[in-house]
Amino acid sequence: MGTVTKKELIDRITESTGVRRLDVKRVVQEFLDQVTHNLADGNRLEFRDFGVFEVRERASRVAQNPRTLERVTVPPKRTVRFKAGRLMRDTLDGQTARKPKKAAPATTPNHTTHDGQLEIKTRPLEPSRVETA
Repeated sequence: MGTVTKKELIDRITESTGVRRLDVKRVVQEFLDQVTHNLADGNRLEFRDFGVFEVRERASRVAQNPRTLERVTVPPKRTVRFKAGRLMRDTLDGQTARKPKKAAPATTPNHTTHDGQLEIKTRPLEPSRVETA
């Protein structure tokens, strides 16, 4: 068991999808930025079967400095709570075999436009995969 860095994650996604590394890097960074900004705005982020991120308010409290035994007030702060979804819990418990999926190469490659913006081409979902509210 070890630590996987963002760079290593980007390399793994690049290898499994066949998408250019620069494009994967931009998408991963944008995803992380969106998660951070949404949590900072107080939004709850739910990714079905993966988990839920939400902001929790921690009240101020009185603590004790272990060196000087002086009592200090710890100010209130916001923290992020993550609750694992069903699929993640089952996978961590070993109930679901972990098989990394090898994605099919993109049939319509993404590309960067003349102004440096990333243009991502998407395909419509199959009717059986579209979720209705």
